[in-house]
Amino acid sequence: MNHQQDHGNGPTGSNPSFLKSPVGVAIAMLVLIAAFYVLREHWQHVVGSWPYLLLLACPLMHVFHGHGGHGGHHHGPSNAPSDPNKKSW
Repeated sequence: MNHQQDHGNGPTGSNPSFLKSPVGVAIAMLVLIAAFYVLREHWQHVVGSWPYLLLLACPLMHVFHGHGGHGGHHHGPSNAPSDPNKKSW
């Protein structure tokens, strides 16, 4: 006989996100509180650095997130019929 036991841990292979765990929520709150107090004390320094932070944000997003989500890349054959229900903007 082949019996599987379910211990109430959810679907097989699913791991809860760290930020959804109680420890993750507590750490996130501590980081937000610390960021608030650091920004409150050093606001003038941060405001002076906004142009540089904006310029730095673009390459950092590409390093950590790549080029996914542009929506204009087609990987199938170019002569494939288009979906008549799909709206082109």
